[in-house]
Amino acid sequence: MNSKINAAIVGSTGYGGVELLRLLASHPLVEVTSVISSSSAGEPIADGYPHLTEIRTELLDDVNPAAIRAKAEVVFLATPAGVASKLAPQLLAEGLKVIDLSGDFRLKSREVYETWYKKEAAAADDLEKAVFGLAELFGDEVKGVDLISNPGCFPTAALLGLAPAVAEGWIDHKSIIIDAKTGVSGAGRGASLGTHYSEINENFKAYKINQHQHIPEIEQTLSRLAGETVVTTFTTHLVPMTRGIMCTTYANIVGEHSQQDFVDLYNRFYEGRRFVRVRKPGTWPATKEVFGSNYCDIGLMTDERTGRITIVSVIDNLVKGAAGQAIQNLNLMMGWDEGLGLGFVPVYP
Repeated sequence: MNSKINAAIVGSTGYGGVELLRLLASHPLVEVTSVISSSSAGEPIADGYPHLTEIRTELLDDVNPAAIRAKAEVVFLATPAGVASKLAPQLLAEGLKVIDLSGDFRLKSREVYETWYKKEAAAADDLEKAVFGLAELFGDEVKGVDLISNPGCFPTAALLGLAPAVAEGWIDHKSIIIDAKTGVSGAGRGASLGTHYSEINENFKAYKINQHQHIPEIEQTLSRLAGETVVTTFTTHLVPMTRGIMCTTYANIVGEHSQQDFVDLYNRFYEGRRFVRVRKPGTWPATKEVFGSNYCDIGLMTDERTGRITIVSVIDNLVKGAAGQAIQNLNLMMGWDEGLGLGFVPVYP
């Protein structure tokens, strides 16, 4: 059995960082030795998150790359956009491995990042070095690297739903429309008018129409799979639930392919990838069926009348969409079984 490695979490008081703590507590080969927050340094993490009392009771550390190096070998960055681009190079210079859960290294173009994120982009050399860690598509590329860019939550659900059909050329990529819905935890823990209880309860609303920062991430990856530029219509909605993402995607079918053909294609494409579950024809996944897990469930339905396919993909935005996938990437980075520390079934009901 491999010996344990020590890990640090920067941004440990956000939902992504807290979920990393919860999941890593069950990982057989990882010991979390440093929990770091610039906003809560010197405070026990259990003060803000009492459910972690039995997991971590030490005081939170401040951000110091040299001090992190003395305690850890790998660092998870669960920080807001614009922080990791400055911090990750310092950590890499200390000889640490870095898995970034923010969007700072996902886009290869500095100009595209600055257009969509409205922040200064990471250095071109660092962007080139970073590997996009959508494990089911690029898992082989993350093995042994030092910097992994963890995909966003919406792109994870949308791309896993679309990848086989786009890569095989079975849909017209000019026709792709992605209707995406997320729970409120995707907005983070900070209070805002848009996520206030009385604003979101019994409400359902679209937001960031044609402006969501995950659009270029989705299009960059689909373009790579298609071998040519792909542009999509992507619309996000906020629903009154805590966790979960559902992407309902529509596209025109190219060629003569039945629903069973698509199901067979998806099963072949994801063969051996334990965290993608393709539903039998006529059955549809729901967010509750992946709650608290690292699964992405996918359902498919072709429509002979319209010549289109409907693809429904669901994930837990905090697990497969963030912390769980980061741990999956750590496992692949280290050459371990990708399911280590993630072998739990969804919470239901």
